[in-house]
Amino acid sequence: MTDTTVTRNDDASRYEITVGDVLAGFAEFDLRPGAIRFTHTEIDPAFQGRGLAGVLAKAALTDAASSGDAIVPLCPYIAKYLETHEIPGAEIRWPKVPGSD
Repeated sequence: MTDTTVTRNDDASRYEITVGDVLAGFAEFDLRPGAIRFTHTEIDPAFQGRGLAGVLAKAALTDAASSGDAIVPLCPYIAKYLETHEIPGAEIRWPKVPGSD
């Protein structure tokens, strides 16, 4: 079985998932004071259907929670993941939807 690894690439502002030595996808983030905003998640079509998005989300969110920063899920995939999975120690700041007041 090929090794799957998730790493944080601060220069590119994203978490990256690799299968072997091939970049299979990423979760982009934007750092703000006291918060990490997840903006976009993408898995290369060649790697879809293997559950890699969930592996990436879990690792990225667990790492982000360990930093103490609040997680702001602007990316629809990350938001859905957080609705259905527990991330120990995570503080979630749900974005306000315009017109929802």
